[in-house]
Amino acid sequence: MSDKIKVGISACLLGKNVRYNGGHKLEPLLVDTLGQYLEFIPICPEVEAGLGIPREPARLVGSSDSPRVKTLNTGTDLTDRMLKWTTNLLNRLEKENLCGFIFKSKSPSCQIEGKVCNKKGAVVLNGVGILAHAFMERFPFIPVID
Repeated sequence: MSDKIKVGISACLLGKNVRYNGGHKLEPLLVDTLGQYLEFIPICPEVEAGLGIPREPARLVGSSDSPRVKTLNTGTDLTDRMLKWTTNLLNRLEKENLCGFIFKSKSPSCQIEGKVCNKKGAVVLNGVGILAHAFMERFPFIPVID
């Protein structure tokens, strides 16, 4: 049994090449410093929901209380696919006994507070990503950050 604290984390922050462009957003402080004390449970919502790498970028569109995830160029709505996957993930995470979650900011799935665009692409509201919203609803007492 590990003495480390279990924390969920957006996989790209650990340097995994899972982003829409095939890249990552490695955060050395997380890996090198906090990694000594934390056991990371990496999650990439888009990849785990079956979207490829690379893939068309997506953004939140619509209302802040119920935004949709739509791809940037073709406008494909990924919301239902993401929500279905999120339900399965949360059931799995419940068994992990997480003590926190580190989400990727500015992500349509993981942002805690970020932009929501109107149909023309203009930023009109602040909203929460699909996974981050569902996670905070299901586990309201687990601390989160992005």
